[in-house]
Amino acid sequence: MIVTRVQAASFDAAAEITVLTAGRSNIGAVVSFTGLVRGDDALVSLTLEHYPAMTERALSAIAAEAEARWPLMGGIVIHRVGRLLPGDPIVLVAVASAHRAAAFAATEFLMDWLKTKAPFWKAEAREGGTTWVAARDSDEAAAARWRAAD
Repeated sequence: MIVTRVQAASFDAAAEITVLTAGRSNIGAVVSFTGLVRGDDALVSLTLEHYPAMTERALSAIAAEAEARWPLMGGIVIHRVGRLLPGDPIVLVAVASAHRAAAFAATEFLMDWLKTKAPFWKAEAREGGTTWVAARDSDEAAAARWRAAD
C-alpha cells in the first residue's frame, strides 16, 4: 500500500525509506524522488495552499492508480504545504517493488500526476511581490504519456 501524507513539517527521506523497507527481505528495489524548492529567479519563498479533504482524496486516488498499474510492495508520498524556503524539501515519493522497472515507472508516474492532478495552489514570493504559479505545459506533456495507458 502507498501511504500518502500532506503536512507542513519537513521530512527525513532516509527515515521514511527505512520505515518502508523495515523487516521486508522480499523487496528488490526502492526508487525515491525528493523535490526541493528551487531558489532561482530570486525566489524568496514558495507557499502551498490546499483544501485538506480534497487533497487527501486526490493523493489517495493517484496512489491507487499506481498500485493498479504496477506490482508494488508499498510506498510513501509526502507533500508539504505552507511557506517553504529555497532548498527546503517539498515532496517525497518512494516506491518499493520486487524489481526496479516497476519501482522506477511508478515513481515517475506518481510525480507526473502529482504535478498535474493534485490540488495544490502555489504562490511564489519575490522581492517585487507575490504571484500565483500557473500550470506548466511541460508538466502536462509529461503526464500525457501516462494517459495513453488509461
